[in-house]
Amino acid sequence: MKRRTLAGSVPSTLMASAAIAVLYGLLGAGTLAGQEAHTCDDRAGLRIAVLDATGLVRVSDADVRIRWVDVVRSPVRKRSGDDGGFTYCAPRDATKATVWAESRDGSSEQASIELIPGETSDVELRVLGEDNPGRLEGRIFDAVTKDPVTTAAVTVAGRRGEVETDRWGRYILTGIPAGAKQFQVRRMGYEPLEYVVTVKPGLTTQVDIGLVPDPVEMEPLVATTVRSRRLESKGFYERQYWGEMLGVGEFLTPEYLERWRPMRMSQLLEQHTMLRPRLVRAGKTRGTLGDCLQVYLDNINVGNLDNGSASSFALNTVLLPSEVAGVEVYRSSTALPGGMMRFGVGQCALVLIWTK
Repeated sequence: MKRRTLAGSVPSTLMASAAIAVLYGLLGAGTLAGQEAHTCDDRAGLRIAVLDATGLVRVSDADVRIRWVDVVRSPVRKRSGDDGGFTYCAPRDATKATVWAESRDGSSEQASIELIPGETSDVELRVLGEDNPGRLEGRIFDAVTKDPVTTAAVTVAGRRGEVETDRWGRYILTGIPAGAKQFQVRRMGYEPLEYVVTVKPGLTTQVDIGLVPDPVEMEPLVATTVRSRRLESKGFYERQYWGEMLGVGEFLTPEYLERWRPMRMSQLLEQHTMLRPRLVRAGKTRGTLGDCLQVYLDNINVGNLDNGSASSFALNTVLLPSEVAGVEVYRSSTALPGGMMRFGVGQCALVLIWTK
């Protein structure tokens, strides 16, 4: 039996029921009821439809995110088609997923999906445009041991439902109206936490929480950061999530750059990344990070940073660290996340620089 999950539903039960009834009449029950054949063989499938808040209009070109809860896999980022949806086959070892959608008008609440091999789950994501909602994302960890806290209940006061942290202590709350919100975390064996966080319209605020084991007497640890809209749109934070989890990449965030404030690009890469100074100064020098060093500036290949002189560094002449929003460093093209293999150049170490 195919299952359907709704995210971002209109609060009124009567309105939602009427909207679904009309939708079935207009589009035919088969489209949303999962009557299409399963196309993923023995793997679990997700048939996703992105709708407006009423459930009557399909939203095309929405940014749909899929995050696997229980396996180490790169998060998926796809655009909804002209009909507002698409079908995606899950990894064979994934049993749970979190799905949500974002568009120019707002974002949906996330749907938590139990994946069953050989079955396709229908997921309706309703984009809530009211007040241009924002998102909360972060990690819950033990303030003493620094270990991730799993299955902690995370919610915002007044928001329908709650989410649980995954095996890495990570969570995400989407579709939250902008403004000051009471952030709440509960987990057996830990002191409950309530914290007022300001949700920015259309932006993601990262909130990392160190829960205090009960009855240890100490203050909880809370760190909040509003994410860069530009880096968010470029997928920087999704790659950071994946890269840091697997240990295949290094990421310099706006907060890190603001803290250290290097004067020159050569100083930034030599002193604040895994790259060896010799490799930075001469892009084709062989070393532990590969045969060469390739650099992309806002998706444009600017070569190996060496302008022909062993004592100079070409990027210093065209860019200042104060103009940089974020930096990604990968040991080789084999370490690149899915969808980024076009950047790979053999076994070259790779640097992606994003400007403000």
